[in-house]
Amino acid sequence: MTAKATMTAKEALAKLKAGNENYLGAKTSAGDISPAIREKTAKEGQFPYAIVVTCSDSRVVPESIFSAGIGELFVIRVAGFVIDKHQLGSIEYAAGHLGTPLVVVLGHTNCGAVGAALASGGHTEGYVDSIVAEIQKAIGAEKDPDKAVELNVKHSKAAVEDALGKALPITVVGAVYHIDSGKVEFLG
Repeated sequence: MTAKATMTAKEALAKLKAGNENYLGAKTSAGDISPAIREKTAKEGQFPYAIVVTCSDSRVVPESIFSAGIGELFVIRVAGFVIDKHQLGSIEYAAGHLGTPLVVVLGHTNCGAVGAALASGGHTEGYVDSIVAEIQKAIGAEKDPDKAVELNVKHSKAAVEDALGKALPITVVGAVYHIDSGKVEFLG
């Protein structure tokens, strides 16, 4: 069962950009988290206008960054905003079953996972190694942390496009959240 999208990918991207502009000067979250919206989404389901794949970093809160409320964003979080089958399956669900037209791969400055890949050259221990190895594929010999984040965003964006871009009616964009200013920079 596929739900009908409530807006186009272009409209969703414009709403995200406007939400981020609102967030830059906000002191509290502007998204609707009211009892009424909780009741409505409990009864009617969710119809998010954007899928946001982002890092697990506690400083990156997509609902706040984009001034979104309950039911507006389908957020997938994983350290280093890397893409594997689990993230692809979640994107496929949101796009295919909920009708969400836009995927945003949202990296961020001062990313610890990207920093680990830069520091270790792609070799760490434990389960973190799979994340760092994927980031290392994206960044290669890059040493600048900000450029490495952008390369990792582009790599993850390409992974989504390659796996799902032809099978689903989605638009995939990359972006970087600047944790110091709150500004989201959408990449071309």
